[in-house]
Amino acid sequence: MKEVFELVGIVSYGTYIPRYRIKAEDIARIWGENADVIKGGLGVLEKSVPDLDEDTATISVEAAREAVRRAGINPKNIGAIFVGSESHPYAVKPTATIVGEALDVGNDFFAADLEFACKAGTAGIQNCMAMVEAGMIKYGLAIGSDTSQGAPGDPLEYSAAAGGAAFLVGNDGVIAEIEHTCSFTSDTPDFWRREGRPYPSHGGRFTGQPAYFRHVVSAAKMLMEETGLKPEDFNYAVFHQPNGKFPVRAARMLGFSKEQIEQGLVVRYVGNTYSGSSLLGFAAILDVAKPGDRILLVSFGSGAGSDAFSITVTDAIENLNRNPGVWDKISKKVYIDYGTYAKFRRKIRMR
Repeated sequence: MKEVFELVGIVSYGTYIPRYRIKAEDIARIWGENADVIKGGLGVLEKSVPDLDEDTATISVEAAREAVRRAGINPKNIGAIFVGSESHPYAVKPTATIVGEALDVGNDFFAADLEFACKAGTAGIQNCMAMVEAGMIKYGLAIGSDTSQGAPGDPLEYSAAAGGAAFLVGNDGVIAEIEHTCSFTSDTPDFWRREGRPYPSHGGRFTGQPAYFRHVVSAAKMLMEETGLKPEDFNYAVFHQPNGKFPVRAARMLGFSKEQIEQGLVVRYVGNTYSGSSLLGFAAILDVAKPGDRILLVSFGSGAGSDAFSITVTDAIENLNRNPGVWDKISKKVYIDYGTYAKFRRKIRMR
């Protein structure tokens, strides 16, 4: 049993979602697809689109600024910054240092970029937890952020979106205690992008059962076995959201109800934000969570692995200004057509 002073968890959080959206039916119209089939098969109605001047770095900075502002802490007390993404703006140049500079953290901090497909953000949370527990830092900042890619006409184009979430981890002013975490990992090549290639490749149906479901379900079961918890012990659950179908099916396989996952199921109106996906859903739950609520968070990254967390909300959350919430940001949107979308995503390439 942990002592009170060893309580480690989420101190604050922030999110960012670009305001531009494109509807799945508008993408389908360009490629001659059946819009109803696309929407029904993926469960994604529309997705966020980054503007020309938005990338993983700017999204990370905005989410981090909100997290720090809500906590009311001195940024110089942040001892580590991890940015998880598969769309870092530079192949050789860290995103984490850009975030540190923007926050005016100073020079005395550890910085690293992480990449493990869509679970790099939760890996950052685990790293921050370990450093706080070891007494190396007072606060750590873990960010999951992406401007995900999908080749024109590829099924990924209907879901690949942009957004991110940042979590301040520490042992002072904890709003949500991380009770337990574990990971399930294997070498399952369901999704990849080689150096120099603008768009990723994927194993089609192979990405389902051998990859997503095996890892998400196994990680969740492992956590519940190690903690003695059952689905009914959780008020909320959120799973990685590559589309609107997979997390619903995973919840059903594990014995979770629709009511437990609905608040965090943001993918239908945002799309798959990759490293920000499960974390945006988690943030949407924190927006409404009450003291004593227990949350199951399970990420997934192709390649492949899942991180699972059991998190209990504390009384301190009542003192945190949680506005605007994730769903508030989702509702503030501007629709664009496919031509504008192609321009913003630089799908039209000049020689």
